[in-house]
Amino acid sequence: MKSMRNRGSAGSLVAMLVIGILAVVLVMGVALFAWYKSGYDKAVRMDETAKEAWANVDAQLQRRFDLVPQLVETVKGVVQQEQAVFGQIAEARTRYLNAQTVEGKVQASNVLSGLLPNLLALREAYPELRSNQNFLALQDQLEGTENRISVARTRYNQAVKELNAYARSLFGSFFCGKAGVEPRDSFEAGEPAKTQVPKVDFSTRSAEPTTQ
Repeated sequence: MKSMRNRGSAGSLVAMLVIGILAVVLVMGVALFAWYKSGYDKAVRMDETAKEAWANVDAQLQRRFDLVPQLVETVKGVVQQEQAVFGQIAEARTRYLNAQTVEGKVQASNVLSGLLPNLLALREAYPELRSNQNFLALQDQLEGTENRISVARTRYNQAVKELNAYARSLFGSFFCGKAGVEPRDSFEAGEPAKTQVPKVDFSTRSAEPTTQ
């Protein structure tokens, strides 16, 4: 009788031990899943934030590229001699519209950023532009768009900075790899693109604009 009670007690201890082990495994499994889900979701969330931030940049850049042709056409109504500048602006716009990557769009945008001062500087040589209401209105819209681009670019770069820092961290790189999230390039205004743009030279032009 005593032996049976001992075996019963031993069986109960084994059962309790097994239940305890299963409970620990279950708790660890839940904790591990929660940790994995949290890290995975963070990678996805940061990637989506960067995508959304870039979409805002892209929208403002697109707005600028939509305004510029109108500005060019207005300038052409007064100025006929600057075909090189007009052609370069059209080429930059085509490059932007055809770009399939953020890097390609940034490069095309930086080229346009270098060309715009040349286009706007024409008003100094052609007084008609300084009194052209359409030119002035488009210039104001362009300046507002440039400000919005600057704000959107700053937010995008911040999102990219946080994403890239996470992607370089010990566990972040693991979760980013699992989620298919890759580091992104920030959007920096490219000085090289600006220096490659030929400057408008007014030195050889007469004081009075040429009429057509």
